[in-house]
Amino acid sequence: MKGRAVMEGAHYWSGDIAAAEGAIAAGCRFYGGYPITPSSEIAERMALRLPQVGGVFIQMEDEIASMAAILGASWAGKKAMTATSGPGFSLMLENIGLGVMMETPCVIVNVQRGAPSTGLPTMVGQSDMMQAKWGSHGSYEIIALYPNSVQETFDLIIEAFNLAERYRVPVVYLMDESIGHLFEKVTVPPQDEIEKRLVYRKRPNGGGAYLPYLVEDEDLVPPMAIAGEGARMHITGLTHDERGYPSMTAEAQEKLVRRLNEKIRRVREKITMVEEYMLEDADVAVVSFGITSRVAKRAVDIARGDGIKAGMLRLKTIWPFPEHVIRRLAESVKAFVVAEINYGQIYYEVERCACPRKVLLVPKMGGAVHRPEEIVAGIKEVLRG
Repeated sequence: MKGRAVMEGAHYWSGDIAAAEGAIAAGCRFYGGYPITPSSEIAERMALRLPQVGGVFIQMEDEIASMAAILGASWAGKKAMTATSGPGFSLMLENIGLGVMMETPCVIVNVQRGAPSTGLPTMVGQSDMMQAKWGSHGSYEIIALYPNSVQETFDLIIEAFNLAERYRVPVVYLMDESIGHLFEKVTVPPQDEIEKRLVYRKRPNGGGAYLPYLVEDEDLVPPMAIAGEGARMHITGLTHDERGYPSMTAEAQEKLVRRLNEKIRRVREKITMVEEYMLEDADVAVVSFGITSRVAKRAVDIARGDGIKAGMLRLKTIWPFPEHVIRRLAESVKAFVVAEINYGQIYYEVERCACPRKVLLVPKMGGAVHRPEEIVAGIKEVLRG
């Protein structure tokens, strides 16, 4: 029986289910993955739903193959996704770099758990923040988003697919176990409303020979043909020229890698998304994301009740890092507090951008979320300075 691509109306879903349903609503029709806690429910949902909407689900032999599969599916014209957690994400990183080099739109969901190594497979962590950006070798830019509710998980993954298609880049969709396994009400808008929001990759105009890496517009994003539809193409992870042929020169490397970075860097402020709460007159800005931001918001309310002017900056876009927002806040606040479920990762990015303001880390090693009182204590400590 054919199912609905968009499950319109109200539902009671977990974050993992919402990620799967949001992906399908965004047009995802290929999933290649390997089950790993706490993301396995995404694979289970996609295995059920994709055949209902004319899509393909395939369980690969491991995460390395899973990442390769979605790259191939993307070049075959499908919006493609995989999902994993920390150890599996580590295995995907070489092929994520390949996706960057070949400029292949796709979405990788990483539902984080306690780390390192096998860590805490069923418990919360925010351990892969730096890995999402710097895990593969070389100089490259990538986009990473992070929701903090089940409703936003559905909504924001649609934007993840849009960004992947628009800029021809892998997008990492960071979640944490708490959001992945949290059940909340989700309202899915009508299909026609969602379809109006969807972005599709630029296609070549059909005139002349196709050059897969010929940039025609100021956005530095080349059109992308679909393999098997008549265009002759060559794509490779080697440094290449506009034809996609290997070009083993420093000059080719300079031209290509600069463009791969600049196509994202030049739109950094356009694509970064944040939520600001009570920051208009704040002395302290609490920076957080995911499940931690829900606790941080409560901590700000408590601090305000104690007469402390605190506010919260929630990061929806992790990469590219919204450094322009931190620098703007550094002109008005006295200090920053960074709350994250690791021993300091985004903390270092905030510290880099907040100079000369003091930045205090309030960490959790994983397995539990912060209590509001812990963040309030950090707010008071940084003000004592």
